[in-house]
Amino acid sequence: MVDRVTSQTRMANSQFSLQSAAALLAKLQDTATSLKKISTPSDDPTGTADSMRIRAAQSQTAQFGRNGDDGIGWLATVDASLSASTDILRQVRDLTVQGANDGALSATAKEAIATALEGLRSDLLGTANATYLGRTIFAGSSDAGVAFRPDLSYTGTGASVSRRIDTNVTVRVDVDGAAAYGTGAGSAFALIDTIIADLRSGVNVGVSLASIDSRMTALLNIQTAAGARQNQITAAKDAIVSKTGTLEAQRAGIEDVDVGEIVIKLKQQEVTYQAALAVTARTLQPTLMDFLR
Repeated sequence: MVDRVTSQTRMANSQFSLQSAAALLAKLQDTATSLKKISTPSDDPTGTADSMRIRAAQSQTAQFGRNGDDGIGWLATVDASLSASTDILRQVRDLTVQGANDGALSATAKEAIATALEGLRSDLLGTANATYLGRTIFAGSSDAGVAFRPDLSYTGTGASVSRRIDTNVTVRVDVDGAAAYGTGAGSAFALIDTIIADLRSGVNVGVSLASIDSRMTALLNIQTAAGARQNQITAAKDAIVSKTGTLEAQRAGIEDVDVGEIVIKLKQQEVTYQAALAVTARTLQPTLMDFLR
């Protein structure tokens, strides 16, 4: 038995073929315009899953980068403040050495030194209350606004400030102000007050030099530790930059099209579609039955 192929059958088949070719051409045009391989998840379910995984990793890595930037900002402020504090204590020491020369200094000269020390004490207190983005860098998570109040009481809490720079790595970005400056009667501020009082009362201030040296050593040790943490974050930032590039290359490999390849495919499909139109137009000529209807 031989199946009869009518003109309507040929027309339907030709129409289906043309529509398929046109749909493929439209899809290639959309791809060439968007430069994306995946327009909807159904285009490539596996690729979509991989793309979502990579984009989640990119988002996480970007957050680690922002955390690192913030941590470096904190620790840079800490470093500058500790350096300034050390310089202030160095000046305090120099003035204390001068004030210890009881036989060579008049009461007026000692008063001048005491007045200068009062200014340095005020400067040191201001440095110890330094902030970064409105938060004190020497008082942990305290919201008091200052690390040390005018009465020398310390506002720091037990909770330190840390930044996560990798999945399993956090770095402390603040400094314990109590360890750096001391608290109460044992603080650097109280030490300067004692020197000022001794100068004005006639007590030799040379005995305070060892305490000043001890406080300066504590500041330098803390600054060294903070510098090591800053270097750790800087190294992590370099790793984050490298990882960001790797993830972007993986994402592009899944989502983005090769421009040269898609242009060639688009031109090939345009030629195919035009040829199909031409062939269809020649083969589907009117028949005698078309005129007799």
